[in-house]
Amino acid sequence: MATGYLGPPTGRVSRVLEGWSVDQAKRMGASAAKLLVYYHPDAPNAADQERLVKEVANACVDADIALFVEPLSFSLREGERLIGEERRRVVVETARRLTSIGGDVLKAEFPYDPSITDEGLWAAACAELDGASSVPWVLLSGGVDDATFAAQVRVACAAGASGVLAGRSVWAEAATMDPAARDAFLRSTARDRLRGLVELVEATGRPWHDRPGPLALAPDPGEGWYLGDSG
Repeated sequence: MATGYLGPPTGRVSRVLEGWSVDQAKRMGASAAKLLVYYHPDAPNAADQERLVKEVANACVDADIALFVEPLSFSLREGERLIGEERRRVVVETARRLTSIGGDVLKAEFPYDPSITDEGLWAAACAELDGASSVPWVLLSGGVDDATFAAQVRVACAAGASGVLAGRSVWAEAATMDPAARDAFLRSTARDRLRGLVELVEATGRPWHDRPGPLALAPDPGEGWYLGDSG
C-alpha cells in the first residue's frame, strides 16, 4: 500500500502503490500481503474502501498468498480523534464489515484509546470485537507504551485474539537514538519486550486454526504431503 491517504481527513482514500500488485510481491518472495486501509463505516467513501479490500483479497486468493487486513479508523469530525465509546463502535463494526469481505487475518486496533483504562470495559469491547470478526485477529500496538500494550494484549488474548503484530511499542525509543545506543537498545530492551509479548501470546492467545475462516478451512494435507506421489 502507498503510505498515507488521498482525500480529506474525514473521507480517507487508500490506494495500492503505483506499479505494484499482489502477483509482483509474490514473485519478489513475499509470503503474505498486508493491506492498510483507512476506514470508517459511516464515511462517504466507505463502499469504495470496501471494494478495495475485495479487490486485493481476490488477488491474494488467485495468487495463493495470505492477506492481513489492517484497518485504521478516523473521526468524521475534522481535527478530532476517535475516542471512547465512539471508537469502540467503529473498531467493532469495521471488523464485522471488512472480515466478511475477504482476507485471512485481521490486524485490529484496540477498541479503546489510551484514555480509557478500565479493564472491565476493555474485556467487554475485545469480546465484542472477537464476536464481530469472522477471521482470526491480532492486535496492533498503535504507538502506545510497552506496558500499556502488554496489558492490552493480555486482555485481547483472553477475549480471543490470536497474537500481535507490534512495532512502535517494542522499538519506538530507538528511532531517536544514536547508532550505538540504538543497537544496544534493540539487543536488550526491545528484545526483552518482544520476548515478553511472545510468551504472553503463547500462554493465552487463541490458536488461529480454532476459528472458522479461509485459513482454517484449508484441508489438512496430512503427513508427508511434500513427497507427492513419489512418497
